[in-house]
Amino acid sequence: MRKVHVDTIKEVVKDLIIKANYEIPQETVVLFKEALSKEESPLGKEVLQQILLNAEIAQKERMPYCQDTGVDVVFVEIGQEVVIEGGDLKEAINQAVREATGEGLLRASMVWDPVFERKNTKDNTPAVIHTEIVPGDRIKITVAPKGAGSENTSRLAMLKPADGWEGVKKFILETVKNAGPNACPPLTVGVGIGGNFEYCAYLAKKALLRPHGERHPDPLIAKVEEELLDDINKLGLGPMGFGGTVTAVDVKVEMYPCHIASLPVAVNIQCHASRHAHAVI
Repeated sequence: MRKVHVDTIKEVVKDLIIKANYEIPQETVVLFKEALSKEESPLGKEVLQQILLNAEIAQKERMPYCQDTGVDVVFVEIGQEVVIEGGDLKEAINQAVREATGEGLLRASMVWDPVFERKNTKDNTPAVIHTEIVPGDRIKITVAPKGAGSENTSRLAMLKPADGWEGVKKFILETVKNAGPNACPPLTVGVGIGGNFEYCAYLAKKALLRPHGERHPDPLIAKVEEELLDDINKLGLGPMGFGGTVTAVDVKVEMYPCHIASLPVAVNIQCHASRHAHAVI
């Protein structure tokens, strides 16, 4: 068994949080540049140019790409041959959030409780943590800060099996259309289909982590992603909702088996600041 100390995990998570907020993934920047060449609206082109400039300044000046540095969503894939020692994994991750928020000059946005007092926790804790046991002796950590603008426009529906693909597609397109400018397009759209109520939402969020431009290995699902991307861009929302031909730069779909009487579908919309970073310990 391989031993990993929680302090190592804490330092990695802290660095990833800061990196994700300062540096937009390079493959995302490539998609922005492709979108600039495809966008037909002059105003849309101007918006995309500003987005690219913003990404350049954030990385060069070491500052947050967006003022909404979001909820720190942390995915941890733990090899079953790893022993985590020295403390509590959850607390180590939350300590990383505290330190990253302070050292990285990131906005503290978490409030407790959600309904009544809504008092700011002042250090952006707690994180939302997803853990998964996988084969091997490594730990893969992915951090995906998620702002409220796009998260608030995300939706989940328990459709009927009889609704079929047309019903699924209708729900996805309506969700994007209703999001409008509030989600800060051009968007990345994560879709989870199948599982059950909570798992399809997890699939939609996890779909966003797949590298931009990388299609699903299943040819049928890859075809569905291309179809959805084309249909979403026909909505005409355009960059930042000012109108145009590029409403989304990518669509990623994940599927899972479901009950014979169910058809769960979740749409997790990601703003143009598709922030995520990962490392392997």
